[in-house]
Amino acid sequence: MTNDFDFDLSSDQWEALKALRNPVSNGRFAKAYLIESLIKLGLVDMNDGVPAMTATGRKVLVRGSCRLLDLVA
Repeated sequence: MTNDFDFDLSSDQWEALKALRNPVSNGRFAKAYLIESLIKLGLVDMNDGVPAMTATGRKVLVRGSCRLLDLVA
């Protein structure tokens, strides 16, 4: 197993990434700077002006979710 998807994201970035699992209803995201930071990391891209999670973003979210659960336990 490789650590290709280990990112040191802030809690706000994790929340923004999790929020992108579902489409944004009004086409706007509350904290644009978080989306911009996730775009720079390659975890999110813009499709017709709407932020969307990339394949890498989905992998990071899945792997990170497991790590976050371990921290809580």
